[in-house]
Amino acid sequence: MSSPTASPLAHLRPEDIEAIGRELDAIRDEVMADLGEEDAAYIRKVIAAQRGLEMGGRAALLVSLFPPAWLAGTTMLTVAKILENMELGHNIMHGQWDWMRDPEIHSTTWEWDNVSSSDGWKHSHNFQHHTFTNVIGKDRDLGYTLLRVDPEQPWRPWHLAQPLTDTVLALFFEWGVAFYDLEIDEARQGKRPWSEVASDVKRLARKATKQLAKDYVLWPALAGPSAVPAFLGSVTANAARNVWTHTVIFCGHFPDGAQTFDYGEEQLEAESRGDWYLRQLVGSCNIEGGPFMHLMTGNLSYQIEHHLFPDLPSNRYAEVAPRVRDICARYDLPYVSGTLPRQYAQVVRKIVRMSFPGGGPSEPTQTEAELVAERAARRRSRMRIAAVA
Repeated sequence: MSSPTASPLAHLRPEDIEAIGRELDAIRDEVMADLGEEDAAYIRKVIAAQRGLEMGGRAALLVSLFPPAWLAGTTMLTVAKILENMELGHNIMHGQWDWMRDPEIHSTTWEWDNVSSSDGWKHSHNFQHHTFTNVIGKDRDLGYTLLRVDPEQPWRPWHLAQPLTDTVLALFFEWGVAFYDLEIDEARQGKRPWSEVASDVKRLARKATKQLAKDYVLWPALAGPSAVPAFLGSVTANAARNVWTHTVIFCGHFPDGAQTFDYGEEQLEAESRGDWYLRQLVGSCNIEGGPFMHLMTGNLSYQIEHHLFPDLPSNRYAEVAPRVRDICARYDLPYVSGTLPRQYAQVVRKIVRMSFPGGGPSEPTQTEAELVAERAARRRSRMRIAAVA
């Protein structure tokens, strides 16, 4: 763990970690085996509702010179865009609904309402973030290469502006993610060929052109006399969607209690299944709320469960959460959860604090990387004993 404080996992024995891994595997296998028509009906219902809201919003904006029509149209379009990005696009592209074998609701075919392409996002999010969750130097989602959110991340003078940087990022979050997916920082460090960046830029240009034309040219043009308010409705809906998405994602990863990890390649290779589960568990945070809020977050309010089971259909996280909490209670593990205002206040405080040098406790203890290496050594020792026996 990067922060030099006592690890919340230090008390676990190797057999505890193996047992936790088996329990979590069993939960996933049980739910996956139970998937059926009710789950399929759920996602189709959400798709129908999202498309109805989008068309209703677009239709209202066609006559948006009338202020109530503008307000209704912009609200419906905002909700539609949030649903499409959060509950549909994010989760479908995780492969949560691939089991249905429906080519229209599949991770390989879904293209979301966003300027970033699905292929670029799946690489940076599904692979990099979910594989190396909160590992400093490996998980680029820690600050998205713009922000310093952990004391172990090196401080630079330009971090002083990160409260303003974060505000701009929130308003234009889809663009921030799109440019982030290009991995220009990796190319500058020689870790990625510039030819790949150029190819990704072309892909982004194609996708962004379609999005811009749809939102800011085609629909406003169809509105005729209402072209200007229709244009402003699209601008408002996209900005509101961006701010909401940014808020949900940051509240799932950066509040107080979210652990980060200073792992090298050796420690990552030494991780067992149980170790990986534990890194996901203590590196994520939940947001408390009612059914509507969970829907509007794409059920990423259950960020802990999502990181444990990223390919499990999101409508099942609510039933899985109590079982995960029970495991945490039995093994004395943290389960970080709080209301949206509380979590977001902690995120803002962290962003402001990390804009200045330092920020970590002064007395170091055993790091998470050292714990993982120690557990791996114990496992190898047990294997040698078993072989001799």
